[in-house]
Order: sequence, then structure tokens, then C-alpha cells
Amino acid sequence: MPLKFTNLFSTRKLSYIKKLKDINECILCEILKGSENVTRLLVAETELAAICVNKFPYNSAHLMIFPKRHIVDYREMSDAEKKEIDILLTKSLDIIDELYSPCGYNIGYNLGDFSGASIKHIHLHLVPRYKNELGFIDIIGGAKIIVEDPTITMKRLREKFKLELK
Repeated sequence: MPLKFTNLFSTRKLSYIKKLKDINECILCEILKGSENVTRLLVAETELAAICVNKFPYNSAHLMIFPKRHIVDYREMSDAEKKEIDILLTKSLDIIDELYSPCGYNIGYNLGDFSGASIKHIHLHLVPRYKNELGFIDIIGGAKIIVEDPTITMKRLREKFKLELK
């Protein structure tokens, strides 16, 4: 008998993305505006860039760092935007190391329609990786275990960033 996979994580994300189609604006731009149409998981912002917690994290403390200006391609970013994102990335690594003690990171952009990007606003994913991740559960059980609620992650990181970015 073939295995039947039910991925609650993907199902929740899919229904969330369908709701976003009702929003005429970009979700990251809506977050920056403080819109009530989206969950505002903003952690920190500078003049040109911002950091938010991923609503559907791959792991605890999964962040997205993005330019405030709405652009879709990395090559559209100014040198100043790239520099600010790099500074926020470095600061994020330091803070996540201190608060979560991961064993490593995946860092990257999803560019293009078939890259896995569900948001049409360029953003850098910072995904902490942990020694005892239960990755096989994703394959066997078809579900993702999230250790910490994204709103708790946001609150923890927001406090630390307030201290660090002064």
C-alpha cells in the first residue's frame, strides 16, 4: 500500500498564500507599513532594509532580511542596500548564535518563478540549522515540527536587536 503524505505545514502555508492574493500589495511592503492585513513579524529595520521572522519557518529563528524598496531581483539592489543587508545579516548571525546556539546556517535568496519564492519582493533567508533536527519526520510523517512559535521568536529577537542597533 503506498504511503499517503499529509503536510499540515504546507497546507497552512498554501491557505495563507491564497489569502494574500486578496491583498493588492506585497506582503513585505505591507509588513513595513504596519498593515493589519498581514501578521507583522518585524524584528528590526534600518534606513534601507528590514528583518522579519518567517511566518512559516523551516526552523526556529528563521529570518528574512530584505530591502525596504520593493524590488524582485538581486541585481536591482543598490550597493547601499546590499551593504545594509550584509550588516543586518552579520548582526543576525551574532544574535541568533547567542540566543539559539545553532550548529550552522543556510543563507540564500530565491530568484525567479521556479525557485520556490512565494513572495515577489527580494529577501534573504537566514535559516539556523540544529544538530538534533528531526528532518526524517518531514519525510516519514509529512509534517514539520516547529520548536518555537514565530511570534515568540520575533519578541525575543526584537528585544536583542533594540539593544544591538543603537
